[in-house]
Amino acid sequence: MTKILIVGGVAGGASAAARARRLSEDAEIIMFERGPFVSFANCGLPYHIGGDIQERDKLLLQTPESFLARFNVNVRVMNEVTAINRDAKSVTVTNLLDGSQYSESYDFLLLSPGASPIVPPIEGIDDPLVSPLVHSLRNIPDMDRILSVLQTKQVKHATVVGGGFIGLEMMEAFHQRGINTTLLELSDQVMGPVDREMAGFVHAEIKQKGIDLRLGVGLVGISVSESNTLNLMLSDDSQFETDLLIMAIGVKPENTLAKEAGLTLGATGGIWTSPTLQTSDPAIYAVGDAIEEADFVTGQPTLVPLAGPANRQGRMAANNMLANSDGELETYQGTQGTAICKVFDLAIASTGKNEKQLKRDNIDFEKVYVHTASHASYYPGAETVSLKLLFSPSDGKILGAQAAGKDGVDKRIDVLAVAQRAGMTVDQLQHLELTYAPPYGSAKDVVNQAAFVASNLIKGDLKAIHFDEITNLSDDQILLDVRNPNELTNNGFIKGAINIPVDQLRQRMSELPKDKEIIIYCQVGLRGNVAYRQLVNNGYSAKNLIGGYRTYLFANA
Repeated sequence: MTKILIVGGVAGGASAAARARRLSEDAEIIMFERGPFVSFANCGLPYHIGGDIQERDKLLLQTPESFLARFNVNVRVMNEVTAINRDAKSVTVTNLLDGSQYSESYDFLLLSPGASPIVPPIEGIDDPLVSPLVHSLRNIPDMDRILSVLQTKQVKHATVVGGGFIGLEMMEAFHQRGINTTLLELSDQVMGPVDREMAGFVHAEIKQKGIDLRLGVGLVGISVSESNTLNLMLSDDSQFETDLLIMAIGVKPENTLAKEAGLTLGATGGIWTSPTLQTSDPAIYAVGDAIEEADFVTGQPTLVPLAGPANRQGRMAANNMLANSDGELETYQGTQGTAICKVFDLAIASTGKNEKQLKRDNIDFEKVYVHTASHASYYPGAETVSLKLLFSPSDGKILGAQAAGKDGVDKRIDVLAVAQRAGMTVDQLQHLELTYAPPYGSAKDVVNQAAFVASNLIKGDLKAIHFDEITNLSDDQILLDVRNPNELTNNGFIKGAINIPVDQLRQRMSELPKDKEIIIYCQVGLRGNVAYRQLVNNGYSAKNLIGGYRTYLFANA
């Protein structure tokens, strides 16, 4: 009989326990969780605080009793594994309720300890008077403590430090509760997985909702005022008072147990695992936020603390632990980092590599932007989907994608995530046959349109210029706005541009000099491409601003 010990529940550990039982009725499975809850929806915590999920019990996916009844898994909450004795193949466990210690042997050990919040060394953060008003959010007890403050203290203003998933979701939760909110982000953008110009859509949405968004500003000190509020001191020498502070800077792998057991850690600080999810000790597996995993695009080590990969890894680890001795072990195929976040009425999503990462890794890439309707524009309710597609200019392989909008964002990123994993090229994306009816899509979907533009670039049918090059034009270049004059008044324009509407261009082409390069732009890039073809077919040198004025505008939001 195989004996499996699992350290940590939630996504990876719980999925491994359930899968192991489905594979074997004879295996002895024991799960240890140092907290009071074994399987909960940690991604739903901010939505309970904000009121979207009203019943707290909805967040509790499994209890020790339900796990035992359904899967015959012995779940021991408030029991912390404090040491691994690899030679004896046993662990030391501390019962946190009474302080007693005991040992438990194993045939296989699965580590799924998750990640812990990053709390930088900020002056005053450890002050006993400050601590009750400073919180992070990783589990049910954290959520309960925040709700307790909201229920017992008159919170008029809250501050969130960090513009990642949890930070953005907590910002929205406070806003929904009618609490004035400040969001601090040390970087020049929120939502790190996307690039700065795509984050601009989020910045605009945040500001439109009345949130005090402060980018490029860090928290350097905290003190308690006479009115029992927190006084926050910032890196730009400004300061203000707040009633509640949420630290959501990010997380780091919980690697203490593995490190003390002598297991190999990766360069990123995560637990090293082989493709079969085995650690440097073949009897010990590890999954989830604690491990270093392979990036799908580069194969290089990375940390991706997401529930989807953790669940799949837990299932795979169980398969491998209970595989026949002569059976081939399953291998993990890398993480794309596919993710989405709701920010008020907006969705922002991504998959694969972003431009910042591609530049850092010296990977050659090209990019296109399209802004088009989520479904047929003549059918009510259509919203603009803004999509960025990153691809290899040599072979057209998909490197990454990002999208923002109020409808249809998840659908497009999911399609591109599948296409990337399947090894498709932008040429093949042109031929994807996606569902179409006016309420749901368009005859030329957003994904198809991005592929059309990308293929034009690869084939040389289009020369591109991007938003970040517009401010550095030379004397040998002229900026041409091909929108209608009323659009310049209503939507804004780039200073110094000549305005000739695209429908008048053939008749007025002689107004443009042939000894200069014409830099064309319209609202989203489509009319710009029409103008580009007219000009180059008539002997002009030209480039089209990919994504048009809309990309340029939100890149500076």
